[in-house]
Amino acid sequence: MNLPIGELSRLTGVKVPTIRFYEQIGLIEAPPRTDGNQRRYGKPEVDRLNFIRHARELGFEVGDIRELLDMSGKPQASCHQADSIARNHLSEIDRRIASLTALRTELSRMVDECHHGRICDCRIIEVLADHSQCTAEHVH
Repeated sequence: MNLPIGELSRLTGVKVPTIRFYEQIGLIEAPPRTDGNQRRYGKPEVDRLNFIRHARELGFEVGDIRELLDMSGKPQASCHQADSIARNHLSEIDRRIASLTALRTELSRMVDECHHGRICDCRIIEVLADHSQCTAEHVH
């Protein structure tokens, strides 16, 4: 393979500016350049970008992806650290889901209690103006 950056982008689904950003922060190596100063990529970069894209789609942070990529280069090493990273990420997702569920419950309650009258009697406005009327825990 001897791909220009646009073709690499098309093959991996990663936008050109994002590929350049990943090069800047060291997630992928800067590729060799042609005499015309164009970047040229090969199969290793395609594979690495696919890994990064999939990890980002699953919500992993760049630091965690960097660690996971480093681990993938050591196939005989223990996967304990990879498991730990994934478990921590899963815990964070569970925390976010719980928070969003509480917010949804509170907003649903506010909407259900609104009688579609005038603003001066609007339950939504009342609750937004007085946090103590919230029944769900959320950051304020």
